Amino acid sequence: MPMVDIDWLKEHVEVPEGLTYDQLAKDLVRVGLEEEEIHRSTVTGPIVVGYVVDCVKEPQKNGKVISWTHVDVGDEYNATDENGNKVPRGIVCGAPNMAAGEKVVVTLPGAVLPGDFRIEPRKTYGHVSDGMCASERELGLGDNHDGIILLRNYGFTTEQYEALKPGDDAMSLLHLDQPILEINITPDRGYAFSYRGVAREFHHSTGAAYTDPVTELNAHVPDLAATAVDASVPSDVEVFVEDNNPIHGVVGCDRYYARAIHGFDPSARTPNWMRRRLTRAGMRSISLAVDVTNYVMMDLGQPMHAYDLDKLEGPIVVRRANPGEHLVTLDGKDHELSPEDLLITDSPNGQRASRIIGLAGVMGGLYGEVTSETKNILLEAAHFDQVSIARSARRHKTPSEASRRFERGVDPQLQPAAAQMAAELLTRYGNGVASAHPADLNTVPRRKSIHFKASEVKRLTGLDLGLNTISDVLSDIGCTLGGGGNGEFLVSPPSWRPDLGEPCDLVEEVARLIGYDQIPVRVPPAAIMMDGGLTANQQRRRWVADTLAEYGLVETLSYPFVGDEDYKVFGYDADETKAHSVELVNSLYGDRKFLRRSLLLTLAQTVQRNLRRGLEDVSLYEIGHVYLLDPNAPAIPALPGAVRPSDEDLAALDAGLPAQPDHVAAIFTGNATDDGWLKDRRPVDWTDAVEAVRRIVDRLGAHVSLVQPAAADAPAQWHPGRVAFVELADGTVIGTVGELHPHVDEALGFPTHTSAFELNLTALFASLDDKPFQAKPISTFPPVKQDLAFTVSDDVTAAQLEDAIRAAAGDVLESISLFDVFTGDQIGEHQKSLAYAVTFRAADRTLTADDSEAIRRAIVDEAAKIGAQLRA
Repeated sequence: MPMVDIDWLKEHVEVPEGLTYDQLAKDLVRVGLEEEEIHRSTVTGPIVVGYVVDCVKEPQKNGKVISWTHVDVGDEYNATDENGNKVPRGIVCGAPNMAAGEKVVVTLPGAVLPGDFRIEPRKTYGHVSDGMCASERELGLGDNHDGIILLRNYGFTTEQYEALKPGDDAMSLLHLDQPILEINITPDRGYAFSYRGVAREFHHSTGAAYTDPVTELNAHVPDLAATAVDASVPSDVEVFVEDNNPIHGVVGCDRYYARAIHGFDPSARTPNWMRRRLTRAGMRSISLAVDVTNYVMMDLGQPMHAYDLDKLEGPIVVRRANPGEHLVTLDGKDHELSPEDLLITDSPNGQRASRIIGLAGVMGGLYGEVTSETKNILLEAAHFDQVSIARSARRHKTPSEASRRFERGVDPQLQPAAAQMAAELLTRYGNGVASAHPADLNTVPRRKSIHFKASEVKRLTGLDLGLNTISDVLSDIGCTLGGGGNGEFLVSPPSWRPDLGEPCDLVEEVARLIGYDQIPVRVPPAAIMMDGGLTANQQRRRWVADTLAEYGLVETLSYPFVGDEDYKVFGYDADETKAHSVELVNSLYGDRKFLRRSLLLTLAQTVQRNLRRGLEDVSLYEIGHVYLLDPNAPAIPALPGAVRPSDEDLAALDAGLPAQPDHVAAIFTGNATDDGWLKDRRPVDWTDAVEAVRRIVDRLGAHVSLVQPAAADAPAQWHPGRVAFVELADGTVIGTVGELHPHVDEALGFPTHTSAFELNLTALFASLDDKPFQAKPISTFPPVKQDLAFTVSDDVTAAQLEDAIRAAAGDVLESISLFDVFTGDQIGEHQKSLAYAVTFRAADRTLTADDSEAIRRAIVDEAAKIGAQLRA
């Protein structure tokens, strides 16, 4: 995010005397530029100006030459001799540029430099060094470590240099004690990635006088219309744009401005004020030519590139990449290019556009870069398509300061002024001569004006503003207005605001600059609805969530994205599953491009994450959508915007969408019960999942049965002997419950016997009816309780035997509960014992012993039909 330096900000806007960074942050946040952080200096003093009284060069045995110096640092900081007199400090310095008579920066004992480097007196090379003469890198001002800072070379005028006295505070002199403000910029306001833009916003916030630097620069730009009359004087370079693969029909480059600088001195140094500003902005000083282009970008917002003109051969052609082409960028990385990449090329040996010299708007190539031998420079200032640059930067994982600005939108009218500013700086500090014949290929389309009704401000925001106030705000942000007599304007947005394209955008600007705090707060009246409240299915959904929470599970939410790894661990056939899954064109995860068909796949990721973080006894549930692709569904129609779709259009949209039923799923791991010291502890098993399903269907009043498949027919992700399908009365399968297969537990790192279930709530809810339940009178007659144990074949289920008991007992059966299941040698092979506690009660009489015996015989006879025998 951009850094804001008050000293630099003053170039474009009047800043109040004594403005603090805290106040600056408050002023900018008022217009939407949010404070990220105020970075405070980590350097502490004393750091002062020193005058080198004498300097003795002393060669050392290791070949190094050090300087033994005495430096006057003012009476406050000078040393005291044995007679009590103030004398210069003795300092050892290894820098080759140390010399007597120089004014230098001295860090005294007690100072702390970047990296928590503390300055203390120390003995070295046979002397006690009572301080240190600092270089730029040691102070965090730049990367230069070739020598110490000599203040005569640090950008001061003769008068300013002469006024420097030993002992003066060097921290304020070099801005070491100044914080800097980092701000957040929303993607639609790329113009604020420059001091030009931030200064304008400061003006909007405070009313401070603002001067647009582009106005003055444009006044000095060469008049191409006047020079074009003389056809004998060619422009600096021929430029062509040949885009054979525009993205969304938008040409990748609609303006390319190039201007030459001749006779540049490659040894010229970047002025210290510029290097200091770039460093505080987070940019490394490289060379004068490169620093100037970076400075212009930070100041005006126009990314620029400098080429060695002598290495280029015209014409310059902006084109898309061909398949198989490669480019080595300035960072030394080799990139295989895509046909969507926009390139800057030149034409060596007459072969048009054959050599790539840069990835447009992202980074230059190694060939054609400015070096220490460059004497003639070609400055490039262009306007590129936002989408093209954003895709290239992400595709090659090479984000740059240039791409960050281009992808947010750069002013298409800024290029001549930016090149003029760069030319002036290179001329002033590099002794170059700027060409008067730049090339300007300009095909920028004219922006459409916006028909704007002033009444929209009140309708959308509630702000009751006069026409003059609205027009003043829009004019202040750079818009040109026409009309207004009837409350309607024809508004032409400024070129640096590509985000202003609709009337609602202008309303937002008015509200932003008037102040969101001025928008009146009104609580809208709630419409009275006779049939308000939750729908039946919404209420049922809450019942399901409440039931599982009461059972001890924790609800989670997960992203619905799955991929090959998820299919693999759950034993799905990936190809078959993908064929019936919804695939995302622009997925958030490169390895998970499909939407889930089962909640368990994504819920398992959440359980796995918790287990890996050391949690135990993790039992989670989730309620959410799954997505079922219909390969035969009709194509989704493309509908025009700004109009309400017809009912037929909406029906066509719905018909093309995948089915999205609601599901609920849960996974149980660890211990089902753990009562602590010397108490019961039981690990989870399939019965816990079955109990959860039973509680859900009981809460809903649903009628389902559990059907256990043969081992060979069990799904691959479930344990073949401990899984059942949940079926409705009509045989519709609405879910699965049981224990996960051991290979699933192993792949996910789950404990053994991890159990789970998943139910289709949409299908389950559809099976329910809303008929009121008829309550029965409570009988006042005493109950009869009996325990009945039957021996049955192990292929007979407890539910089948329970149904037989219910059928035989009839209306007098009040309750039935299975309380024991026993297998063993006493019962016989392939046999089991099922014991039930039953309660009988009649509504109109007390049951006699004869009645109880008759009921018992009826139950025994009915149970015998399924092979059950009453145990004695």
